Amino acid sequence: MNRITELFNIKYPIVQGGMIWNSGYKLASAVSNAGGLGLIGAGSMYPDILREHIQKCKKATDKPFGVNVPMLYPNIEEIMQIIVEEGVKIVFTSAGNPKTWTSYLKENGITVVHVVSSSKFALKAQEAGVDAVVAEGFEAGGHNGREETTTLTLIPMVKQYLQIPLIAAGGIATGRGMLAALVLGADGVQMGSRFAASTESSAHDNFKKTIVETNEGDTVLTLKELAPVRLIKNKFYNELQELYSQCPSTEDLKTLLGRARAKRGMFEGDLEDGELEIGQIAGVIHDILPVQTIVDTIMDEFQKAKEEIHNFVF
Repeated sequence: MNRITELFNIKYPIVQGGMIWNSGYKLASAVSNAGGLGLIGAGSMYPDILREHIQKCKKATDKPFGVNVPMLYPNIEEIMQIIVEEGVKIVFTSAGNPKTWTSYLKENGITVVHVVSSSKFALKAQEAGVDAVVAEGFEAGGHNGREETTTLTLIPMVKQYLQIPLIAAGGIATGRGMLAALVLGADGVQMGSRFAASTESSAHDNFKKTIVETNEGDTVLTLKELAPVRLIKNKFYNELQELYSQCPSTEDLKTLLGRARAKRGMFEGDLEDGELEIGQIAGVIHDILPVQTIVDTIMDEFQKAKEEIHNFVF
């Protein structure tokens, strides 16, 4: 047992990122059944769809699972109400002030975790009363911090100020990566990209195939003027770069981005005009596998790497 397995009552300190358009009930329940903590990604769901996924997840697993809620999305009050009504026990919040919802959720018996990208916001989350923090480095896919602090530096920086459990995220997809994060001071890890390229991910097959074809240097953090996001370079990204060369206003960027571009890319499989969000670690993901195989492989590699450390001689 460690602080994360104890907090969530799970076997392994592995949390699946609640990624939009990837994290439906099939992925969340599969991760929970494999011994980690599965998260339903509420960010891409209308309230009634979220309720349906929570109910299906409860039928698909008897293990703990949670819901990830980006607080910048509309319908937030209705989403939180559904989470309470459906008896969800774990909520990960992100993209907003943790003070807004933490006390309400905790009053309803819910364990609350907040995602941050800096020590400053980790401390604010701790002061707001959350039960744990996810510190996400600049390597991560999807929406990200503006500071460009890497996981390797962020985890020890946050650790020196934090009393509550710490989960490392960003650039972690293997057992070795998990061990490295724990050595740096994390109590557990959150993995997004590795689970996006799984059989049970709700992403389009086109997007999954693109993940395993992604190499070093194929992703970039952009759109900092709106909400920073790490994307795979494609036709949409090239159009964005062309616009940046003209010193655009935030309104110009919003116009090009439009609506539902992430859905178009990841869920509908439009590899040209869609927004393809993935982490830098995609460069080491070479296959689309069932979740159980992914978790087993991570844990096998973790144990082997631990044993190897004992053989280091200086």
